[in-house]
Amino acid sequence: MREQLENFPVVIELPVVWGEMDAFAHVNNAVYFRYFESARLVYFEKIGYLATAQTTGIGPILASTRCDFKKPLTFPDKIFVGSKISEMSEDRFTMQYRIVSEKLQKIAAEGDGLIVSFNYREGRKAPIPPEIRKNIEQLEGHIF
Repeated sequence: MREQLENFPVVIELPVVWGEMDAFAHVNNAVYFRYFESARLVYFEKIGYLATAQTTGIGPILASTRCDFKKPLTFPDKIFVGSKISEMSEDRFTMQYRIVSEKLQKIAAEGDGLIVSFNYREGRKAPIPPEIRKNIEQLEGHIF
């Protein structure tokens, strides 16, 4: 199962809980976006983006997101959610996600999100701060 997430520098472990199930006896589709969000925020913490946002006002904002559902998740289960950055430009990057089910031993979902660097004090997009770009490249192990 780890090989399914080997290219993801950030992997978190989450339980599938009963309250995430819907009337069709599987995890509701909206919950997958919460799983992605959890992995995204751990990634942001690792690169210092949340701390930078506090001091400079420049931080990440989610512009768009999508999910490809592969296998339904059900309670009980444990999932592993990976996040990585696949593309980066001056003021934005694409983050990819993968959810792997321990019970199924398979990929349950994959998705991505477009993250824009945003100046919250001025209400407009901003270049990705140089230290954040450097931290991303170090975590990912290559230069964009």
